[in-house]
Amino acid sequence: MLNIPDTVGYATPGEYAQLLRYLRTELFTEDEGVPEGITLAAHTHNDLGLAVANALAGLGEGARQVEVSVNGIGERAGNAALEEVVMLLETRRDALGYEHQINTFEIARTSRLVARHVDYPVAPNKAVVGRNAFAHESGIHQDGILKERSTYEIMDPRAIGLDSNEIVLGKHSGRHALADAYRKLGYKLSGEQLRRLFADFKEPADRKKRITLLDLEALLGDQLRAGGEIDPRAWTLSAGSGRVPRAEVIIADAGCERRAAAEGDGPIDAVLAALASALGTQAELKHFEAQGVDEGSEALAEAGVVVEEKGRRASGQATAPDTVEAAARAYLRAVFALSHSA
Repeated sequence: MLNIPDTVGYATPGEYAQLLRYLRTELFTEDEGVPEGITLAAHTHNDLGLAVANALAGLGEGARQVEVSVNGIGERAGNAALEEVVMLLETRRDALGYEHQINTFEIARTSRLVARHVDYPVAPNKAVVGRNAFAHESGIHQDGILKERSTYEIMDPRAIGLDSNEIVLGKHSGRHALADAYRKLGYKLSGEQLRRLFADFKEPADRKKRITLLDLEALLGDQLRAGGEIDPRAWTLSAGSGRVPRAEVIIADAGCERRAAAEGDGPIDAVLAALASALGTQAELKHFEAQGVDEGSEALAEAGVVVEEKGRRASGQATAPDTVEAAARAYLRAVFALSHSA
């Protein structure tokens, strides 16, 4: 294996191709190509947004391995994204002629799984797997899609599993139906884990018309993230037009209850301030973001936070029926992680 890294993402595609061409002609006989048993590998970074372009240039000069990461995660701006490289080879097979053995149907699910486990959300405009990758807001685009999908869609979203939202459960679904739905997703659940998941499933199932594959993935991911963090027993929130948002919280910790109240710039700010007061933490909120798991106003909410105290940082992510609860649980997980990283 001869690995050619553009470690800081500085090369242009032409320069990277020239480098591989130079090495190939200096090390091997150009007419014979790269000898059998030796593989050139392209390792490209995305600091200038050229990781995939450089990887493609490497393929054109004899590289037969491309080093990638799911969602492009990596140092600084990241590595070449697996989903972008694979779908480039798949979509432009006519022009490029390369073969691969990736199961493209699992790309969207894998992207979501990785994003949840590493607390690293996918940007909406991310190529291939971003939630806007197949969205069409322009009127002329929508008209073209209705008449002929290939007008504005160069890839079929079903090819990466984006339209595989077939599993539907409702408020009358029992534990067996839930276990069966997870089995179809590839997860074998039983015992205590199934019991906890079913308890988490009932609240959104009672509130939503249907629970989808995306909801099931989010609920399972949330349970896998759960550790020994303190759980809020209750909170109340008062907010409205012309009223300063105020939150009161009660948390159970080591057999005793802690109560606190706080005001904030908004409902989430008030709840997090009250939790910080109840916990007695000096951790400062450095980053917060939230998004819906699925489409519509009834969608489960996912929230992610980063907190910092005395130069140490920790992150937390949570899923809940509403954004305020998701933010609170994510904050508690981040503070718990921070307290156990000292």
